[in-house]
Amino acid sequence: MPVFTWDVEQGVLDPAALAGVDHIVHLAGAPIDHGRWTPRRVQELIDSRAESARLLLRVAREQGTRPTSFVSAAGIDYYGAVTSDHIFTEDDPPGNDTIGRISRAWEDAVDEWCDHCRVVKLRTPPVQAADGGALPRLAGLARWGLAAPLGTGRQIWPWVHIDDLVAAYVRAITDPVLQGAYNVCAPEQPDNRTSMRTLARVLHRPFLLPPVPGILLRLLLGGVADALLHGSRISGSRLKATGFTFQYPELEPALRDLLQ
Repeated sequence: MPVFTWDVEQGVLDPAALAGVDHIVHLAGAPIDHGRWTPRRVQELIDSRAESARLLLRVAREQGTRPTSFVSAAGIDYYGAVTSDHIFTEDDPPGNDTIGRISRAWEDAVDEWCDHCRVVKLRTPPVQAADGGALPRLAGLARWGLAAPLGTGRQIWPWVHIDDLVAAYVRAITDPVLQGAYNVCAPEQPDNRTSMRTLARVLHRPFLLPPVPGILLRLLLGGVADALLHGSRISGSRLKATGFTFQYPELEPALRDLLQ
């Protein structure tokens, strides 16, 4: 597979990267959970997402490259880190907190592609995967008998199995009907306490510890903790209406597939 270099900060992209390209899948972005959210770090999170999308668009325009689609990662934190009874849909406005601002800036840059080709934005929750994301770290704690609720434990933790997420990207690329934003969340969305208990059960470990205080997580992680301590249900009805079905709609079978 050919490899091309680029430098988002310098605004440089190897022009050969877009030659003959029919579809662009944009997954670039600095990791959300690496480091405290200082103003400088927040700007890095925004620029690594938004400016990389703009760099690709600038080079595509300069070369006259017009792909069929631009499919971009996006996040369900677009709606903000909030815990409520509201079930968020793609029609809801972005949140006003830090994570909502990051997500809004990201999607605004992606939307600049709309007059150039079909654009699909897949708003994704934490991905359940055996070799990446948060699951290996949480499973490591659970194996030591350290699984516990975070904060109140009542916040909803939407999720998606890695195989279902990949299937959603394939669908976004191949189905010309898909356009705009789609929430890609498994139908079953338990609260944090239930999620952690399920993880412990799958690993045959106890679930006996008291909740980890939210104030402790904020002291350790800063603003990143809000994404762990808050969460609401997310509607997947728009994606479902396209005929998409989840191979792993429930959390426990998904964890058993990944961890056993």
